[in-house]
Amino acid sequence: MGKPEREQALVLHQTAIGVGVLLVGVAMAWGATDISSVAGYAGVGPNFMPWLVAVVLVVCGLWLVWEARTGGYRLAEAGSGAERGDWPALLWVSAGVLLNAALITTVGFVLSCGLCYVLAVRGLRLSEGQAGGGLRGALRDGGVGLAIAAPVYWMFTKLLAINLPGLTGTGWL
Repeated sequence: MGKPEREQALVLHQTAIGVGVLLVGVAMAWGATDISSVAGYAGVGPNFMPWLVAVVLVVCGLWLVWEARTGGYRLAEAGSGAERGDWPALLWVSAGVLLNAALITTVGFVLSCGLCYVLAVRGLRLSEGQAGGGLRGALRDGGVGLAIAAPVYWMFTKLLAINLPGLTGTGWL
């Protein structure tokens, strides 16, 4: 592939990214139309943030398309990543996210998020060429994951009164 073809392909890919962002913004705006706009105690309704995010995504999508069509992302640095994707690392991270979604109602928010953290960190370590961590590393990562997930759970359930699935009926785990 010669240089002009490569540049054309790059502009096409960059345009596709901008169109994708634009479509996500439009889809989010469409979804926001179903959310109540009744203002709460702060003067804004529950649809404020979805609309704000939708507008920002549409503006960014249009800007990305404009940048791509008028010469490409001029200030973008060359990618520093590998030539090919790291599939084993992607599988570890994907397993963490999918298991979190599958187990959150069974084992509760804290434990499922702790497991997600363990698997995602292992995948990220492997993607950097580091050792996975073994049993000792997995236990350490599990402790860190629980130390992050538990306060988040407590903040959402106790301070914000947002129901998250728990392991017990007490509301503390």
